[in-house]
Amino acid sequence: MAAFEMRILGVRHHGPGSARAVRKALGEYQPDCVVLEAPADAESLFRWITDPALRPPVAVLAWAETQPSRAAFWPFAVFSPEWQALTWATEAGVPVRAMDLPAAHTLAEGEGDQGAVETDAEPSRADPISQLAEAAGYDDPEAWWEDVVELRGDESAFEALTEAMAELRAADAETDPRTLTREAHMRKVLRAVKREGHERVAVVCGAWHAPALRTPWPRVADDNALLKGLPKTKVKLTWVPWTNGRLAMRSGYGAGVTSPGWYHHLFTVEDDPIAAWLTQVAGVLRRADLPVSTAHIIEGVRLAEALAALRGRPAPGLTEVQEATLAVLCEGNALAQQLVTRDAVVGEGLGEVPDDVPTVPLDADLRATAKRLRLNFEATVRELTLDLRKPNDLARSQFLRRLRILGINWGEPKTAYGKGTFKEGWAVAWEPGLSVAVVDAARHGTTVEEAAGAALLESAEDLVAVTEAVEQALAADLEQVLEPLLARLDGFAAREADIGQLLRTLPPLARAQRYGDVRRTDTDRLALVARQVLARAMAGLPSAASGISPEAAATLRSDIDGVQGVVGLLAEDDQRAWTDALTELAGRPSIPGTIAGRATRILLAGGAIDAYDAASRLSRVLSAGMEPAEQATWVEGFLAGDSLLLVHDRRLLGIIDEWVQRIDAETFTDVLPILRRAFGQWSAPARTQVAAAVRNLGTAEEETADEFHPTAADEPVLAAITLILRGANA
Repeated sequence: MAAFEMRILGVRHHGPGSARAVRKALGEYQPDCVVLEAPADAESLFRWITDPALRPPVAVLAWAETQPSRAAFWPFAVFSPEWQALTWATEAGVPVRAMDLPAAHTLAEGEGDQGAVETDAEPSRADPISQLAEAAGYDDPEAWWEDVVELRGDESAFEALTEAMAELRAADAETDPRTLTREAHMRKVLRAVKREGHERVAVVCGAWHAPALRTPWPRVADDNALLKGLPKTKVKLTWVPWTNGRLAMRSGYGAGVTSPGWYHHLFTVEDDPIAAWLTQVAGVLRRADLPVSTAHIIEGVRLAEALAALRGRPAPGLTEVQEATLAVLCEGNALAQQLVTRDAVVGEGLGEVPDDVPTVPLDADLRATAKRLRLNFEATVRELTLDLRKPNDLARSQFLRRLRILGINWGEPKTAYGKGTFKEGWAVAWEPGLSVAVVDAARHGTTVEEAAGAALLESAEDLVAVTEAVEQALAADLEQVLEPLLARLDGFAAREADIGQLLRTLPPLARAQRYGDVRRTDTDRLALVARQVLARAMAGLPSAASGISPEAAATLRSDIDGVQGVVGLLAEDDQRAWTDALTELAGRPSIPGTIAGRATRILLAGGAIDAYDAASRLSRVLSAGMEPAEQATWVEGFLAGDSLLLVHDRRLLGIIDEWVQRIDAETFTDVLPILRRAFGQWSAPARTQVAAAVRNLGTAEEETADEFHPTAADEPVLAAITLILRGANA
């Protein structure tokens, strides 16, 4: 029997030079088994590597059966060394083994959804790449790695990197315990591979682990001691699509790289990659309507090559290419370069997985429904404007809303420009992390419709929640749960004594009634419930608003604003009743100033009182024996809304200005925070307009006479004017 031989290929995860070097080394070494740093229980997924429908970037997703939201990803790009090792072994008919700690242990330890593949650095120590770069005289570790590995693709670097990592590990006082546990499991798998009779084994792992996997290995008993008693949970695994953008370090992924788009380019384009890259960059800029010519590309290549030569680099790296892009193609425009960084350097291409990859039934229904509705899984944001009068657009809206109920936020509602309530806007983009949300939502049911309905029923635990659930059920066309939700709504509404809860219930109830027109839903019962809730809220509102704390008053004012925002959707009788309730509220002396002032402003805006009446009320409040702080809260409530009220009504502005001038210095300090809130709610241009109006008070630009108001004149004067006017018309 031939002696056991093993070659260790220490890599940096997601490095194109490493990937190219690994593939070349495997071709020369011709191993009879390839062992990868990947979770051991993911081996069953490797059989899909031969399926042409599995297109990177993709990731292994594992989740705990008892808690699906606990999940982890192990991503693979086309430029990942592990992916190239997998594809080489598959093409060569060589068995592949995964040696890292199984996901069953990783998830039992509580690893988050950032993925369990680590960088070459341990969590408890400095990045070894940075240390090696510093030792070589580089300020930038990325530039050092590019020069030594990525721009060379030379397999001779493996031994040197392993020796360098061994020196760094020897200089460490201690190694992270979890890393030691993982490496013990890796050696356990390597021993099993040896026992199986394999004679030429290639090991692809993070460079930091390479020295720990060399023979002679520690005693079996020592490794078993590290692995003894590890927590374990039942898990399921599958392939899911991934994006280059999620490989970027900025996304929070632990083994990420700064420039996945650039790395993908370096791996896939071998002939004249710099010219090809700048041509791609030019395309990005042209799509943004920025002028870029062929001459720009040629000059950009020359500058990148010149910068690399001046710096003694083997070839232009991303630093040189980015500098050439900024100076030549973007002509110094930093914003244009940011566009290039987002679209080209990082990239957002979404991978694909075969339809027969194991998954939860909910995912299968989701994908089938999306295909029927012609919604594509894309990583880039796509703006949709749906016309709810069209059956397919209505079905799309209902589908996206059902997904949002389940926490699968594939679509984000946006403002739709156009007339009519039948227009609806969405921004749609599929993020890889949504795969976890799909798995987590699967506990509610096997189809999107069934699961969304079950989730709504589960969430409807109080009056406000059940009202929101009713609104969502109507918008998402979940008729199967509407009746039980309405029954709960009736019960909660009859028992609810909290006026704030009743007020917060009204906006979703009022909005839900709109769906009767656009979505062909019977909402008569909702209108009846809304009327009952409104009646109970109005009856208890004066008592609920009397003698309450400033914090409670602010909350109640917000609840009143919420009802006012939807009162136009209610029946006319209900609108009049609401106006009557606010009139009573504004006139009660025991009501906090912020509520009374807000009620007065609403009455003014709705035409229930006129500007003269509002000015009289404001004048009485600010001249009475009320405390200045309470006066300030009244002003704050009254000013909530459009600033044009003060710009165009000099009487109101003058009253407030006079009041502010009367406040002594000590009291002014106390009321200043309230005044800041009152005026700070407006935009800067609005505040400027009000300030200009204040400056003009009492000047020639201001009309000196007050606006005439009939109720201010004596009866004899009115009679005389009437006679004069009649005579003029005779």
